[in-house]
Amino acid sequence: MAGATEIPISRLLDDHGLGSFQIRMLAWSILIALIDGYDIGAISFAAPHLVDSWGVERGALGPVLSASNIGVLFGSAIFGWVGDRHGRKAALIGSSLVFGVLTFAAAYSTDLTQMFWLRLTAGLGIGGVIPNVAAINAESAPRHLRATLPIIAMSGVPLGATLAGFASAALVPLYGWPILFEIGGTVPIAIALAAAIGMPESIKYMALHESQQPKLARIAAAIDPDLPATARFVIEDEKQSAASNPAYLFRNGLWLITPLTWFLFALNLMGFYFLISWTPTLLTTAKLPPSTGALAGALLQLGGAAGALTLCRWVQRHRFLAISMLFVVATPVVGSIGYAGLTSERALLTATFCAGFLVVGIQIGINALGAMLYPTSLRTNGSGWQLGLGRLGSIVGPLAGAPFVGMPVEQLYPWSALPFAVGALVCFTIHRLNEARLNARPELRQAQ
Repeated sequence: MAGATEIPISRLLDDHGLGSFQIRMLAWSILIALIDGYDIGAISFAAPHLVDSWGVERGALGPVLSASNIGVLFGSAIFGWVGDRHGRKAALIGSSLVFGVLTFAAAYSTDLTQMFWLRLTAGLGIGGVIPNVAAINAESAPRHLRATLPIIAMSGVPLGATLAGFASAALVPLYGWPILFEIGGTVPIAIALAAAIGMPESIKYMALHESQQPKLARIAAAIDPDLPATARFVIEDEKQSAASNPAYLFRNGLWLITPLTWFLFALNLMGFYFLISWTPTLLTTAKLPPSTGALAGALLQLGGAAGALTLCRWVQRHRFLAISMLFVVATPVVGSIGYAGLTSERALLTATFCAGFLVVGIQIGINALGAMLYPTSLRTNGSGWQLGLGRLGSIVGPLAGAPFVGMPVEQLYPWSALPFAVGALVCFTIHRLNEARLNARPELRQAQ
């Protein structure tokens, strides 16, 4: 564009701070994350009712509880690639339609085999939400909010899972377990269709693509009406990679950090999905009423949303060091859940809320911080690989719980805390390596 005035995107965002564009982006992101979380949690709350309805053993639920995570293993990478290639908005709409249709179909499953395959394929769409929500908000935020806005947006995931718990307690006794999946199918389809009209695209994604410059110019003019008509927008604080090739995720000092983040995601998701998948069922076997198990599972998620929102500015400031500290505290808190369940219902609910505050808060924090390690051209690809390979842990977590269903809960939960203890060591190592990388190349610090 001859004679065009180059406008640095990051400086434009920093100079004007939080505005209506970011708030609109955040609102749409929370809506999509909310129903994504609902669909993740629905199967856990339906599981105790499937035991009664289909006459299956509790141990047989393991593959069904892990099925969507198998889909997410591939869906995160697929929709991460779609997000980098075709836009974050397109990836979010496509993934929501996929898991919406397949979740609705799950309401009409008649056995565990059908439920397994429908949850697995729904997981392909579920996996596309978090990497693209993280990227679209980080890329449209001023620097001092680049971690905060994605964390706020992703707090919709545990809030949605909380709604699944409350829906289970309130609606399943009246309408049966299929109502959970009917809601989880129709709502994301409606949100996706509305988002196609009302949701904006990532500012930095548009800056990378010449065809998006006119659309970006209209958005930028709303942010700053004094911009010249001939403006051309550039990303000045990130070195972009030429292609969405996974090999680029190991360059620029990331050769060890990238695989360590994959391991970190796997550790936290292993413990996290054990908790959310088995807690409602385990507490039922411990002679607690199903409503208590559902409420405990809901409070795990509600605590996570509270943790993400409470800790987001602290995590923004201290990054992986802050997450390391949360891992350390999470270890004894998770280990105490079984003992709390033997003490009183109030102690149990307090323990599950605190565990969720830490564990889900950790996951949302590393979702945001992990994505920010990479430049815009690779951000959803990098985040998708983190979440995708991390889902190996989320598959192992529910499956690992199946052989131990008969173990007393006070003995089981301390074992389930081990991934968080290891996670503390891995996260601190990432912190030290990333700080050394940023000190050696100060220009990379500006991009984070």
